[in-house]
Amino acid sequence: MRTTTTNLSIRMNVETKKEAEAMFDSLGMSLTTAINIFIKQSLRTRGIPFQITMDTPNAVTLAAMEEARQLAKNPNAKTYASVEDALAELKK
Repeated sequence: MRTTTTNLSIRMNVETKKEAEAMFDSLGMSLTTAINIFIKQSLRTRGIPFQITMDTPNAVTLAAMEEARQLAKNPNAKTYASVEDALAELKK
């Protein structure tokens, strides 16, 4: 059975297109192939095939988040009953 194709026209920043073409070329595929892979994977997962987030934490924030996780697991970590108690401790 012969597969039929159709054209898809999209608008994209010229520099973004050049960067994408170069990257996908280094992976051995065209931009068209990469877009087809994205569409097929979207259909398989019935959604966007990767997580979309508003903000990506920087290294400092990620380190603070990890420190908070470690403190939460540490039974010897000092805790406070309220924000006011924590702030009072900081003022000492």
